[in-house]
Amino acid sequence: MEQKSWADRGQLLKLETSEEHDPTGCVGVSRLGSAQVAADLFTIWVQLRGAAWVEAKEGKFRLRPGQWIAFEKDSRPLVQADRHGLCIGLSLSAEALRKLSRFADCGLFAGRGRMSRHETLISLRLWREAGRRLAEPDARDDLSALRPLLLHLASLQGEMSDRISRCPGRSRSRKRQVFGRLQRARLYLEGNCDRVVRISELAELTSFSSWYFSRTFYGLYDESPQAAAARMRLEHAATLLRDTSMMVGEVAAASGFDNCCSFARAFRARFGVSATRYRSGLQSARTDSAKSSGAVRKAAIFTGT
Repeated sequence: MEQKSWADRGQLLKLETSEEHDPTGCVGVSRLGSAQVAADLFTIWVQLRGAAWVEAKEGKFRLRPGQWIAFEKDSRPLVQADRHGLCIGLSLSAEALRKLSRFADCGLFAGRGRMSRHETLISLRLWREAGRRLAEPDARDDLSALRPLLLHLASLQGEMSDRISRCPGRSRSRKRQVFGRLQRARLYLEGNCDRVVRISELAELTSFSSWYFSRTFYGLYDESPQAAAARMRLEHAATLLRDTSMMVGEVAAASGFDNCCSFARAFRARFGVSATRYRSGLQSARTDSAKSSGAVRKAAIFTGT
């Protein structure tokens, strides 16, 4: 078992499993480093600083400080940090997942979310402690070293996993299985906000029929897959308007809309204003905030505080 693997300054780290090698453990990428998960591994990543780009079977994602993302065993994500980026992760083989389930009454599921600064610092501390303990010769196969980190990461998914009871199934294990598949489909929608995703794609990803998938998805998330996809695409468009200088037409195309008219109607229905006014409102807010900060600094200089 590896205790800690790191890719820094343009290095490429490949996580692979074999009969002699189990890459379960702590992994990190920083400063243009990248990690390629080319094995049957469940991975979860936490962005500490800068940004990271992720490409996986579920699509493309960008991680910012305080965000986390988790992938199923056959997702094969490629994680690359930007020049200032620092991203830490945990990789778990199928055997490790089975062993961990014996002493941890919790689970990790595909998905993404945010955490507070306090939670981020806890993640870093537990990640370091897990790596240090796994590096000890007598703890090489002692997965209990990962338990504190695993429990913390599972707690970050607490609100998400509260929905498990709403999934169909007679047993808890069946409900968890269904929930895991639907979470992966939801992540797939987030990773493909640049196009229209067909229900048949999601059904194939989850190994459900289209009818069963749509019915179960609505029962779990209180919105249809089509509504969830439309909402995510418009939220993606809002992010592009906020963070890029792309023209409105380019934003529409990058969000999977065939023409600007349909995008304009959908955006106004979602946010109550046009895309142009939405962007100008953000720019005005930034200008007012900058002026306010400048006034505070001048006041501090004048008063000597």
